[in-house]
Amino acid sequence: MKLKMPILLDTDIGNDIDDAVALAYLLRQPRCELAGVTCVTGDVGQRCALTDAVCRAAGRTDIPIHAGARDVLLHGPGQPTVPQYEVLRSRPHRADWPAGTAVEFLRRTIRERPGEITLLTIGPLTNIALLGAIDPEVLVLLKEMVAMAGVFYPHECDSEWNCRVDPVATAMVLKTTARLKVPVRLIGLDVTMKCRLGPDEVKRRFTPSPLDFVLELASVWFRGAREMTFHDPLAAAVVFEPDLCGYESGLVTGDPGPGAAEGRTPFTAGPGTHTVAKTVDPEGFFKEYFSVFGVQ
Repeated sequence: MKLKMPILLDTDIGNDIDDAVALAYLLRQPRCELAGVTCVTGDVGQRCALTDAVCRAAGRTDIPIHAGARDVLLHGPGQPTVPQYEVLRSRPHRADWPAGTAVEFLRRTIRERPGEITLLTIGPLTNIALLGAIDPEVLVLLKEMVAMAGVFYPHECDSEWNCRVDPVATAMVLKTTARLKVPVRLIGLDVTMKCRLGPDEVKRRFTPSPLDFVLELASVWFRGAREMTFHDPLAAAVVFEPDLCGYESGLVTGDPGPGAAEGRTPFTAGPGTHTVAKTVDPEGFFKEYFSVFGVQ
């Protein structure tokens, strides 16, 4: 039997549906020890409430959940609203989340388990930039950082949303991890866009708990979208099945802006501790994702 992998998840759950889809996977992945979830950007209390609701739908009340940074570091669009919180407004849920506890929780947990923790980031990098600014050496104690962030190969978009929301944070994290030689695996938009399902297929497959609750959240998402792209779930899945993607190593930098290029993440192949996903096996990904729920 394979040992469980301790994971810290940093998320902006509540905007795109894929954060909740990724969280559901981690809660059911038998090799995952979800050591905690931190929320970032905008109304982080609402994001914590949604995290708690997904965890409870999976029968998990043991997961530490912490609210992080509400605002971007300097400039950028941010994400002030949490559209999927609408699902919780009419039902009882926890609302008393202490403010600003996420960064210290991350720092303490990583330091208590040096060399063990994989930090999985699927939102803007504000919390991680603050962590690196307060205690840079803590990032060296990670086993690995895996991030759904960036665009590295030709694509119709030249920047990715998580990186654009707080471009200064993106640039800080990339610079700090390169300087300290922290192993970082980046799963970019150019790869994740190949993992998509339409609403009918989502409804057919999203039936077992906690996906039944996630399907409620998806109903809000599909009001303005024709398909679901599994950006964040792919980043979660490659933690356990790295061969779902092919990779190239090198150095990624971030453009902090301000200006038209802010949030872009230029990649230079060669020496470096940044590894970017170059290819993906969508069929293999969906097989892995739904296998943890017993769905074909």
